Amino acid sequence: MSIFIGGAWAYANGSLHLGHISSLLPGDILARYYRLKGEKVLYVSGSDCNGTPITIRAKQEGVSPKEIADRYHKEFEDCFSRLGFSYDIYTRTDTAHHEKIVQEIFMDLLQKGLIYKKDIEQTYCEYDQQFLPDRYVEGICPHCGAVARGDQCDACSSVLEPLELLERKCKICGNSPTTRKTEHFYFSLSSFQRLLEDYTQAAETNTLWRENAISLTKRYLKEGLQDRAVSRDLPIGVSVPVKGYEDKKIYVWIEAVSGYYTASKLWAKETKQDDATFWNTLVKSYYVHGKDNIPFHSIIWAAILAGLGKEPLPTHIVSNEYLTLEKKKLSTSKNWAVWVPDILERYDPDSIRYFLTINAPENRDADFSWKEFIYSHNSELLGAYGNFVNRTLKFIEKSFAGVIPEKAITSNIQDRVNQLYDVTGDCIETASFKQGLEKVFELVRFSNKYFDERQPWRQIKEDPEACKQTLADCVYLIANLPHILSPFLPFSSRKVKDMLNITETEWRAFLVTSQHVSNIEPLFERIDSVRIEEELDRLNQQLV
Repeated sequence: MSIFIGGAWAYANGSLHLGHISSLLPGDILARYYRLKGEKVLYVSGSDCNGTPITIRAKQEGVSPKEIADRYHKEFEDCFSRLGFSYDIYTRTDTAHHEKIVQEIFMDLLQKGLIYKKDIEQTYCEYDQQFLPDRYVEGICPHCGAVARGDQCDACSSVLEPLELLERKCKICGNSPTTRKTEHFYFSLSSFQRLLEDYTQAAETNTLWRENAISLTKRYLKEGLQDRAVSRDLPIGVSVPVKGYEDKKIYVWIEAVSGYYTASKLWAKETKQDDATFWNTLVKSYYVHGKDNIPFHSIIWAAILAGLGKEPLPTHIVSNEYLTLEKKKLSTSKNWAVWVPDILERYDPDSIRYFLTINAPENRDADFSWKEFIYSHNSELLGAYGNFVNRTLKFIEKSFAGVIPEKAITSNIQDRVNQLYDVTGDCIETASFKQGLEKVFELVRFSNKYFDERQPWRQIKEDPEACKQTLADCVYLIANLPHILSPFLPFSSRKVKDMLNITETEWRAFLVTSQHVSNIEPLFERIDSVRIEEELDRLNQQLV
């Protein structure tokens, strides 16, 4: 089977924070797992370098939008690499390749009559003498009364048009904008109403989407889909490929989601492979993002794909709820965030991956607290997992000169391990990553208990053969645990595999063929609890 995984594209207008990583990490877990299963995987993403947030940041700093996009794209690549994200391709939306494919998509939809021209009223700032991009307009959401942008309300997840906002203000100068007539291209989203109703019903019946994706998509469908503008008067972006309209840009909501397809085409071009296998009826596709991106995947991207005749529509929508910080909503404007480049300077990437998975906001908002982060590292990663690996291998090194005892593995332990591969694999495939990781750590706790109850330090004196059996069983557990954990914790898994010289590359239980342990080192270092207060002080001091 072919597996397509699309990770949401972050705006290259500021550093990544833990909320971004929390919503994107499932994509890497999926990719690593399916590769171990031997499936053909294409895992893509990139930096959104055309969005209005970038031009806003550039104006604030007095530099070009390209300078902002270059800076953060490079930073994103570095952060994802250090966190172990295994993208097959990570690209950006301001490349000539992306522009060419997006324009082809636009023309295909235009020629099929799914894009049409329309005269509309658009917000115009008399003071700044320009039409305002949607994100340059702020006001009150007509649905919930919260402060919202002209494209979307983060509070109630409504997709908006600027003219729907109450008490509109220009984000550049703060004045109230007027309106002017202009001509734009529209996508006939309403014509996909019935198709998307059936599609959503099938996803609900087969439990392929998260509950938030089902409920939010059904809400939009119940309200009735409206045709959406697909062009805007913007300074940067992909130009509309129609004579006389070259100054207009293809609106980011159609241009950015098309990045999944353009990235796929770029991967095919660079690797000289065919990507058609990832766009047919047999593919299983996962789209991984935060809940604010749900309608862009479940409705808009699905409609675009249907309009292009690409099969299948997204099969799995993996949409996390929000991550809060110390029980408060993340706020980039107030600097209430844990920034990824910063946390990577001081903490193990597997500690970050573990905490964001075991505390993932899969079905409800979850909280990142420094206290819980440090406690979970010390008790689970170091105290349970790292301790079991270390004390077993150190015992073999000390008592058997590093030679791994050869014994047939106890059948009960083999059964437990075989079952764990099945259960964890099923959890990953159904996007229940938190539950999958919990199941693995149940076996970690069982393994520690087994070591304690068997007491190899006594067995070696009283019954050396029983001691060898204990250690052979424990080494079998130590070999298979990091293999099952490798989609979740790739760095520490690699360390354990190196200690046992493991080369296994398939998702299955296996016996250790190596006869010696080597280069035994602690998997994790203890984090002093004094760091909790230090990190809280650092967090409060950075508040704007």
